[in-house]
Amino acid sequence: MELRQLAYFVAVAEEQHFTRAAQRVKVAQPAVSQQIIRLERELGEQLLIRTPRGVLLTGAGMAFLPHARATLASAQSGRDALASLRGLLAGRLSVGTLVPAPQELPSLLGHYRRDHPGVELRLRDGHTTSLIAEVDEGTLDVAVIGLGVRQPVPDKVDSQVIRTEPAVIIVSRDHPLAASRSVPLAQLRDEPMVTLPPESGQRMALDAAARSAGFTPRIAAESSDLRILVDLAAEGVGIALVPRSAAPPSERLAIVQLSRPKLTRRLILIWQKDGLSPAARAFLPYARTALADPADSVEV
Repeated sequence: MELRQLAYFVAVAEEQHFTRAAQRVKVAQPAVSQQIIRLERELGEQLLIRTPRGVLLTGAGMAFLPHARATLASAQSGRDALASLRGLLAGRLSVGTLVPAPQELPSLLGHYRRDHPGVELRLRDGHTTSLIAEVDEGTLDVAVIGLGVRQPVPDKVDSQVIRTEPAVIIVSRDHPLAASRSVPLAQLRDEPMVTLPPESGQRMALDAAARSAGFTPRIAAESSDLRILVDLAAEGVGIALVPRSAAPPSERLAIVQLSRPKLTRRLILIWQKDGLSPAARAFLPYARTALADPADSVEV
């Protein structure tokens, strides 16, 4: 069994397509197929099912995938450790972020890259639920997620709260609530709302708070893009619930505080509990410094 066979298998499993996997590992597609066939013969199990639309994992493939990932990660950690002995960080750093990403993230990554040019950076966005899962399984080294105050961070990852901010509602200027400074959540019972999808931390916090208030939010539209939610609110499609930092000043919009309860989003840095690479360990101080708000950052 060779590391390249494991790398090809993981690439095909994640891309669910031989051609895309070959492009990812930068070899010809027949070579990827040939090495996976050899791997399957050595293991005595079929790992993949080829279909006209792509590739599916067999039961054996699903069982083998986390072990293949762990072996590749262990080999990479060994390379990184040797590189760090030479005083040069190398390897790959995979960073996940919620959408929209913190505005400081590009400069943070730029600063880190200038200090450690030998590290290959990978950035992907997603929702809180998927980002936690990817950090836990090792697909991502670190991630920035958002959770409400009452939503615990799962024990399977290490974490630090780096910023907190209130959620507000945004309405069009001609909406009856536009003249209010603040409204209780229960007052939104019959209002159509435009929100993030259910897997986002903020949506989960909204749903939980609404249940406590005895109602289910009326969802008129969902989007992962906060800017689209703001635009939909301006068009009168519904009330948008967004973090305060995502509420831009506009003549078309009114920003209203939410009360009873206040919904507060925590911006949280999470990372793997075990086996963190030297590149990822070096990244944590950069992230804590660049992303934290000194006025309200709290450690957990």
